[in-house]
Amino acid sequence: MQPRTVVVRAEAVDASISPRVSSLRPSKTMAITDQATALRQAGVPVIGLAAGEPDFDTPAAIAEAGMNAIRDGSTRYTPNAGTMELRKAICKKLQDENGLAYTPDQVLVSNGAKQCITQAVLAVCSPGDEVLIPAPYWVSYPEMARLAGASPVILPTSISDNYLLKPESLASVINENSRLLILCSPSNPTGSVYPKEQLEEIADIVRKHPRLLVLSDEIYEHIIYQPAKHTSFASLPGMWERTLTVNGFSKAFAMTGWRLGYLAAPKHFVSACGKIQSQFTSGASSISQKAGLAALNLGYAGGEAVSTMVKAFQERRDYLVRSFRELPGVKVSEPQGAFYLFIDFSSYYGSEVEGFGTIKDSESLCLFLLEKAQVALVPGDAFGDDKGVRISYAAALSTLQTAMEKIKEAMALLRPPVAAK
Repeated sequence: MQPRTVVVRAEAVDASISPRVSSLRPSKTMAITDQATALRQAGVPVIGLAAGEPDFDTPAAIAEAGMNAIRDGSTRYTPNAGTMELRKAICKKLQDENGLAYTPDQVLVSNGAKQCITQAVLAVCSPGDEVLIPAPYWVSYPEMARLAGASPVILPTSISDNYLLKPESLASVINENSRLLILCSPSNPTGSVYPKEQLEEIADIVRKHPRLLVLSDEIYEHIIYQPAKHTSFASLPGMWERTLTVNGFSKAFAMTGWRLGYLAAPKHFVSACGKIQSQFTSGASSISQKAGLAALNLGYAGGEAVSTMVKAFQERRDYLVRSFRELPGVKVSEPQGAFYLFIDFSSYYGSEVEGFGTIKDSESLCLFLLEKAQVALVPGDAFGDDKGVRISYAAALSTLQTAMEKIKEAMALLRPPVAAK
């Protein structure tokens, strides 16, 4: 008698994803960068101007401090909030350079400024809250708000105002649900820098709303071009108590891969963020923290190492601004900081290109430039402004010159169908 075969049907696995996570949109910056990398690996000589990463090596003194940390055995867990020596150094930097008084227990060191911002939004926002975000914005701000269950409220700005938020525009949207205003100066993606006077006007509005906090993203603080000057929002009268200041080492010190940032704020906010961090990642890399300490010891505003990089960035900016102003129908707002241009190409929308199709928006324009010019840029709709395209000039001047030649050749195929106003 043959044994009877019993067929057991497997129950279908529930592969559903949390609605909160499902609501998040993938980063177009990373998507374009990955696409450009794949093309290069396939042998296509793509020039990548999408990623926001300095092309310089980490300054030697910082790298040496990291290597010494490994050699000396500084490879164990650190306190969740960061080493005391680094937090003290951050406090000194904030006092000397920004006029901000903090104690070490008001500073939280994290694995990059991105983690600092995410934790800050999670710590202070609840479902039903609104996060006020001027556009163009860094791609992650709205997604961080959604992750916290809050609603991003986008405040459009204009190239005619150098993409700076008008105080009256802010005043018009604030209500009882407004919980957090995010300011980024110098700005990613526009390079705009808020003058102190304009920040004071914004502070006057914020002051009228006790529930409204401000997250000031100052990661590009040292990459700034004269005569522009950086002002920390927390240094304005009455703003220290309600401001969460985020900064880090990635951009100014060319330390993107070291993953090191910090938050400075009143102790109750920092403690809340620290609680999240303790359950997410624990403290930042011990090696990176030793390197960060060396970075802060380079001198005021990063000393010569940073000023050399800023000089190169400014030369590149000046070249690109001149070059794009030669293109008909293109609008340019000259950046005062960071290493990005946000160029308005909208007068070309509607153009028909043989063998490609219609340039309908910023995404199709970037796909066209990737295909025809083999240059990777980021579409403006990723930053909340479909009129523009972000170009990172964190690349050698010779690379930018080659890219510009290719872009001009490709754009000559279009010709703007709409007269620029």
